[in-house]
Amino acid sequence: MSVSDELLEANTKYAKTFDRGELPMPPARRLAVVTCMDARIVPSRQLGLEEGDAHVIRNAGGRARDALRSLVISERLLGTNEIAVIHHTDCGMLTFTNPDLHAKVKRDLGADSTDIDFLTFSDLEESVREDIAFLLSSPLIPADIRIRGFVYDVHTGTLTEVHFPSDSERP
Repeated sequence: MSVSDELLEANTKYAKTFDRGELPMPPARRLAVVTCMDARIVPSRQLGLEEGDAHVIRNAGGRARDALRSLVISERLLGTNEIAVIHHTDCGMLTFTNPDLHAKVKRDLGADSTDIDFLTFSDLEESVREDIAFLLSSPLIPADIRIRGFVYDVHTGTLTEVHFPSDSERP
C-alpha cells in the first residue's frame, strides 16, 4: 500500500465523524500564520488552534516572501488582521546556501535553477526580523495589520518571540 493509499484510508475514517462542514470561510481568530513545512511542526497543536481559527501558510523556512500571495488573499478577501511569522530551530534552511542547491540541482537533474532564490538563511532570529521587515515594507500589507515574529524550538516545544525594533525604527 502506498502512502497515498494510507491517506485515503485515514480520510475515510475521519470523514465518518466529521462535523465541521458549516465553518465559515474567514478564519475566526482573524490570524494568518506563516511557518515552515517541516514535518515536526503541527501548528494546530503548538498554537492551540482549531479548524476555522486561522490560515496556516507553510513553505520551506516559513519565509514571508514566499507567502505574500496567500497573505494578500487572506487579509483582503478573508479579513485577517494579524500575521505571526514562525521559524524554528534545527531548520533545514540553515544547512545550505543558494549556490549549494543550484549545484545539486544541476548535478542531479541537469537543470539550471539559478533563477530561483531559495531564501536560505544563516541566522534564525535575523531571518524572522528580515521577514517582518519585508512585510512591514510591502505596499501589499497595510499598516494596520499586526505582525509578530517567533522561533519555535523543535526540541522543547516552546515558542519565543523575536523582538523587532520599535515603530520609529521600522522600515
